[in-house]
Amino acid sequence: MYRICEVDAQDEEVADSLAELHRLIFCDGTRAPDFEQGHWWIAFYGAKPIAFAGVIPSTHVANAGYLCRVGVAMPHCGHGLQVRLTRALEARARRAGCKTIVSDTTDNIFSANNFIRLGYRLFEPVSPWAWHHTLYWRKQLV
Repeated sequence: MYRICEVDAQDEEVADSLAELHRLIFCDGTRAPDFEQGHWWIAFYGAKPIAFAGVIPSTHVANAGYLCRVGVAMPHCGHGLQVRLTRALEARARRAGCKTIVSDTTDNIFSANNFIRLGYRLFEPVSPWAWHHTLYWRKQLV
């Protein structure tokens, strides 16, 4: 039913799909990430892109990947796609030599619970990079 593929964000069509998914899912005006950095995945329902995730090198934690986005279009929430996408990017980060994945959530209980389900733990970064009420997450990959 659902298929997850690592994609080449350098491809213009793929970059357009990622940007469109970002607009659809994060319609609150959240700034889109630089899709040319890191590694990206798209989940498809048939041929239709319905979810995406990305990991880039962390600029705040040594030897870490930063899970910068994971989003699922509303009609497809509740099918475990966020968890599957996160597992895919963890495996890729591990192969790339990352020892840790870090991320953050702000006012998103569903994502926070998925991080807990996947073994992430809250931590306090030396240099916080988001809002004052943001939760910071870390998972050791070794």
